[in-house]
Amino acid sequence: MSGTIKDFASLKALRAKIKAQEEARKTIEAERVRREKECRHDSELFRRSIGEVAPLPPSNKAESSIPRPLPIPLKHLADEQAALEESLSDEFNVDTLLDTDHELSYARTGISSDILRKLRRGHWVIQGQLDLHGMRREEAREALAEFLRNAVKRGQRCVRIIHGKGLGSINKEPVLKSKVRSWLVQKEEVIAFCQARAADGGSGALVVLLKA
Repeated sequence: MSGTIKDFASLKALRAKIKAQEEARKTIEAERVRREKECRHDSELFRRSIGEVAPLPPSNKAESSIPRPLPIPLKHLADEQAALEESLSDEFNVDTLLDTDHELSYARTGISSDILRKLRRGHWVIQGQLDLHGMRREEAREALAEFLRNAVKRGQRCVRIIHGKGLGSINKEPVLKSKVRSWLVQKEEVIAFCQARAADGGSGALVVLLKA
C-alpha cells in the first residue's frame, strides 16, 4: 500500500513539474511575441517619421586593400596580467627572508620586531582558518590564494593556515609546510607570519597577520 501511495505522489509531482514547465514555456513565448510586435511597431514608426528615402549615389572611391588591424583585447590582457600578479611561484626562494629562529618566522620589510613578537604571543584574535590537509600542491596553492583574498575582503586581520605536520605523508615529511611559507611571502596582503602556538596547532600551522 505504501508503494502505491509513493508512486501516486511521484506521479502527482511529475504532473506538477510538467505543468510548471508548460506555463513557463507559454510565458516565454508570449514575451517573444510581444517583443516582435514592439519591434515591428518601432520599425513602422521610424519609417513613417523619416518618409521616403533613396540610396546614396556611388562614391567612386577605391576600396582599400590594406587589411584592418585586429582589435586589441584590452580586457583579456588585463585579466591575464591580474592572473599573473595573483599567481604564486613554487620556485621562489623564501629562506633568505625568514628569521633564523627555529620557527622560521617572517615579517615584511618595515614591520617592526614588536609586531612579530605580539603575533607569536597571540596578541591578535584568529578570525578565520584554512585547513590544507589532504590537498595536492596545486589545489592547496589555489585554495590559499582564494582564502587570503576573501579574508582581506571581510576585513580579517589575523588568520590561521593549517598545513599539517606530514605524519601521513611519505617519509613523514611535511610537504606543504615549506610551500605555504613560500606562497605567503609572495602575497602583498601578508605582512607577517609565525608558527602557531601549541594550543593553535603548533608546528602544523601558521598564524598569519594581514594588512589592516
